[in-house]
Amino acid sequence: MMTAAVSRRAQELAAQGTAFVTATVVRAQRPTSAEAGNVALVLGDGTIEGFVGGECAQQSVRVYALQALATGEAILLRIVPDGPPVAPDDPGREIENDEGAVTVQNPCLSGGAIEVFLEPALPAPRVLVVGDSPVAAAVRSLGAELGLNVIAVEAGAPDPAAGDLAVVVAAHGRDELHTLRRGLETGVPYIGLVASPKRGAGVLAELRADGVADDQLERIDVPAGIDIGSRTPAEIALSILATVVAVRRGQDAELPHHTQVPAEPGAAAPALAIDPICGMTVAAVAATPSVQFEGETVYFCCEGCKSRFEQQHELVAGA
Repeated sequence: MMTAAVSRRAQELAAQGTAFVTATVVRAQRPTSAEAGNVALVLGDGTIEGFVGGECAQQSVRVYALQALATGEAILLRIVPDGPPVAPDDPGREIENDEGAVTVQNPCLSGGAIEVFLEPALPAPRVLVVGDSPVAAAVRSLGAELGLNVIAVEAGAPDPAAGDLAVVVAAHGRDELHTLRRGLETGVPYIGLVASPKRGAGVLAELRADGVADDQLERIDVPAGIDIGSRTPAEIALSILATVVAVRRGQDAELPHHTQVPAEPGAAAPALAIDPICGMTVAAVAATPSVQFEGETVYFCCEGCKSRFEQQHELVAGA
């Protein structure tokens, strides 16, 4: 069961727009320190808040939780203390990897097998909509139904920021140039301008006269949206949001020239390392036990493996 403290922390992270993974123990064989219902939160830096087992089990949880953040897909992680033989050249001791479920062998696990459900909680991608026109209102309404965090922009605030998915300018001439320029400067993947071809060409000419390079101007989708023969504000909004969804999902078949397609859902895959003592795959993050050896950082699944490594190399140095 999620404790009150973990529940409050999850609400805080969600309110801040911070991605995290909820790790829930769904099965724990005796003897083990974890119990079914234990819950922890795993943050993007590998920090684990809460309890889902001992130190060695947490390392496996950390690795696959960070992978869940990178893919946006839930994982059922099975951690077993033993299993079929694992080849020495097969790092990570991953025994089985079915769709949505992974089984790993953790030789340092002191108790029985543990199953942990890892569910990523990703903030909704932010889409800025400039203007109070009927098209802008339709984009805001339909965008919310698509799971997008649609923000109405008034008087140039808020500005586009790194991490935003899209900027849609539907202001009929008001606050256009500033927002378009800021969207280009911050690298927003999709920038759409709702305008006729003639007026759109005039806006691009103004930006060009202000020093915006042609290769950047090509990133502005004008008229915004894919051509579906739309006429009404709702239909135009549909055509724009179809393009935004394509950008979000990494589909570039119908995207305007030079539109930037980010990896879905946007998180970087975790850096991994192999514990030289037990062979476990661990996350190469600050929360993982490590030592500096011969100019490199060596990571371990637990303090026990770290101590064994240090003892072995002290003996070698002494000899």
